[in-house]
Amino acid sequence: MTIHEKTHRPGAARLDSSLVEALLAGDESAYGTLWKRYNRAMIRLAMAYVPSRAIAEEAAQEAWLAMVRGLSGFKGQSSLKTWLFGILLNHAKTKGRRESRSICLSALEAPASKTPDGRGVDWLKLREGASEILTPAWGRSNLGLSPEDRALGSELRLGLEQAISLLPAAQRAVIVLRDVEGWTTGEVCDLLGITPENQRVRLHRARLRVRKALESYLDRS
Repeated sequence: MTIHEKTHRPGAARLDSSLVEALLAGDESAYGTLWKRYNRAMIRLAMAYVPSRAIAEEAAQEAWLAMVRGLSGFKGQSSLKTWLFGILLNHAKTKGRRESRSICLSALEAPASKTPDGRGVDWLKLREGASEILTPAWGRSNLGLSPEDRALGSELRLGLEQAISLLPAAQRAVIVLRDVEGWTTGEVCDLLGITPENQRVRLHRARLRVRKALESYLDRS
């Protein structure tokens, strides 16, 4: 057992076992529980590797189907969440390799109420770690808003979404999992197959790039 496998606690293992049993028994409510819990996060992660949300949604759908087909082979060596997201990661990377990744310049001028993919900005819920991104940027702004208003402003959310969307895939995956989804270091390392030090470096670089992009965005605003 590796140090990261120890993050899969006995209580979580029992919950996973119960879910797997319910899924194998065809319990639709169990599928619904998992789908509500993870589908949006799966799409966000897939978007680190594919050029559009539509393709990310396809990758997520394929991952769900693959999970159903392979459920009987789940051995519990990792958490059910890590196993499912591992399947998603494989599908997203495969699709990403098939597509020529490009940046749509029109996305940089999207309306403030929309993200580059045309969906609302409400998905971005920054967690505590993201304060490292926000504080320096707001320190340079002259918008005269309270920190609470700034953090919730649609313009800021748009700038953050755009900045994250332009990160290299390895950095984007880490910052989405840590700062948006709230995964632990151990969970991220297990999923991506990286060391804690590598994860720390990727997260630091991602936050730094997003911070710089956000400062530029606010200056333009």
